Amino acid sequence: MKTLNWYFDFISPYAYLQSTRLDDFAQHAVVRCHPVLFAGLLAHHGHKGPAEIAPKRTFTYEHVAWLAKRNGIALTFPRTHPFNPLPLLRLATLFDSPMDVVARLFRYVWAEGHLPTDAQPWAALLAELEVAPEEIDQPAVKDALRTATQAAIEAGVFGVPTCEIGGQLIWGFESTDMALARIEDDPFFESPGWLAARQVGDGVQRKT
Repeated sequence: MKTLNWYFDFISPYAYLQSTRLDDFAQHAVVRCHPVLFAGLLAHHGHKGPAEIAPKRTFTYEHVAWLAKRNGIALTFPRTHPFNPLPLLRLATLFDSPMDVVARLFRYVWAEGHLPTDAQPWAALLAELEVAPEEIDQPAVKDALRTATQAAIEAGVFGVPTCEIGGQLIWGFESTDMALARIEDDPFFESPGWLAARQVGDGVQRKT
């Protein structure tokens, strides 16, 4: 059975949307979830996040709302965004990121509209998961998250969510069907059209 490595950060609403399709992936592959710090990917690749570009910020939330409605996915925006996702990432890391825990943490933010800084909901979530607050601040947990983020960078991951299947990176919620097709060995991935897309040469470079 194939393995699908799924890279995510709870800060990303698109990652939340794709988290609702993890069971679809799991029907065809072993799914391994990898929490990474999106800000670390952005810093490495010299990108800005969608929320850092004012017109794109507005469209991003509109787009997410549209996609959620079109796909029948529950959505409640947190009161502010971006937010610090480290407590959630470390909490997932503490459990070694099984699919059910990852999905629960995504729902906490994007279906229930809570943030890690919301004292009562956060305390209730930790109680539900039977985790003491100090457990997520252990040096070993922090180091594991840093290591996972660096490993993602070395694998070529530039954004979240990203699926990795047999060395192929497939980025974004809108590419979910593409990832499923890749798992199922769609012949397109050996076709002349696919090979031509992979051979487009570098063109004019923007001055920096």
